Amino acid sequence: MISIKFQHVLATSRPKFLILTFCCLSLVFATVVSENISINYLHVALVCIGALAAHISVNMLNEYQDFTSGLDLQTERTAFSGGSGTLPMKPELATLVQRVAIGSLVLTILIGFYLLLVSGGWSLFLISLLGVLLIYFYTNKITHSPMLCLIAPGLAFGPLMINGAYYVLSGHYSVGVFFTSLIVFFLVNNLLLLNQFPDLEVDKKFGRCHLPILIGKKKSAWVYVGFLVATYAVLLLNVALSFLPLYSLLGLLPLPLAVLAAKTAVNYADDLDKLKPALALNVVISLATPVLVAIGIILQ
Repeated sequence: MISIKFQHVLATSRPKFLILTFCCLSLVFATVVSENISINYLHVALVCIGALAAHISVNMLNEYQDFTSGLDLQTERTAFSGGSGTLPMKPELATLVQRVAIGSLVLTILIGFYLLLVSGGWSLFLISLLGVLLIYFYTNKITHSPMLCLIAPGLAFGPLMINGAYYVLSGHYSVGVFFTSLIVFFLVNNLLLLNQFPDLEVDKKFGRCHLPILIGKKKSAWVYVGFLVATYAVLLLNVALSFLPLYSLLGLLPLPLAVLAAKTAVNYADDLDKLKPALALNVVISLATPVLVAIGIILQ
């Protein structure tokens, strides 16, 4: 009984998407290794736990708030959007999910506070504070602002998480790491942007106002294309400026998939069945690109 309940609660964290956290962090770990920085494995573990807890928190808060608002009861789910669907089937778990979500956020805050104290860098406080605010207000506030909703996911997983983690492990910030984090910024923004297409009508009904609602799916598909172009342009720029080694161009390997995803998104923005392959490709691109860049950093 307890095991089954645990599985249902765990499902609201959307486990198959949590790997994104480690794919993004791989850029930090690869950079630290390549720079021969002395590694504090406790800090590495705490960075991983804190980042994972943050991701779990935002996912579970989203599940809880979408369920209690009634939105989750009307969403047409795909394998990549619309939530896990757990709470509509198990409404009695809603309070427990909320508590675990808040508990995960508290764990993130406690880890962040400890790392802030031992790192001695109070500039880290602003990164941590902004991250917590993005987690807590994402579903109820940020999704009502098209521009904030567009950039919040990438900001959290890119500039905030990557630069914060690098500072904890190295003791300083890096212009190169900042520009590298922009690769993740555009990728993760795109990950959430395309996943909003299937939910547009229901989201609009419940008062949300993300970019596809504001300008339509077709124009949003072109924004998606623009962000894909920006992703690989930033990668090339990083290599040209020697912020990343030549081997980091391994991150270009998913480019054919990106072209296919872009064409599909533009051509079938209003046809969910034909759009689904782009949703799948989008996930692969978002996970594979930072890992391939990280491998390139290690190989330098």
